[in-house]
Amino acid sequence: MEQILIATKNPGKAREYRKIFEPKGFEVITLLDLEEQSIPSIDENGQSFDENAYIKAQALTDAMKITVLADDSGLCVDALNGAPGIHSARYAGDHDDEANRKKLLLEMKDVPKEKRTAHFHTSIVVTHPTKENLKVSGEAEGRILTHEVGEKGFGYDPLFYSFDLDKTFAEATVDEKNSVSHRGKAVRSLMKQFDKWWTD
Repeated sequence: MEQILIATKNPGKAREYRKIFEPKGFEVITLLDLEEQSIPSIDENGQSFDENAYIKAQALTDAMKITVLADDSGLCVDALNGAPGIHSARYAGDHDDEANRKKLLLEMKDVPKEKRTAHFHTSIVVTHPTKENLKVSGEAEGRILTHEVGEKGFGYDPLFYSFDLDKTFAEATVDEKNSVSHRGKAVRSLMKQFDKWWTD
């Protein structure tokens, strides 16, 4: 059985990708399934989401000689010239969601409503020992609120008012969010293109 390695330690992401790839006959593994010493040290030093996803995927394909899927996502705020962008997870501290949201609110405290536009972006890259890379992406448009609204979601979701949903991502159900989110769009694009890429 062909293996595909999902470059994540996030169980939620792992479940999502298992739903896609197991019906296609793949054994889905993640970084949690690997011995720590077998995972190469990866310096995600790219200047874009595409570059970071590619660096992560290609390093693992080179090390393990298997198909690898990696993604990179973040929030891009127009009034902050695209920040926090590729630094979204570490904006105020390493994966400290609350600190990141507080910093964002502080940075935007004097920005008027009409200039608080933003979008979430996801890039997905699949690498293979002998094939060209497969790259897809997705975006979700919205604006940054002046205070948190909603209890669901994670990260910047309580501050991101989705134009598609007319509410924050933190107020949305999982299905609602997936229907319009950057990750949802990128994953649907991946599903449309993967079979042809795999068999070509």
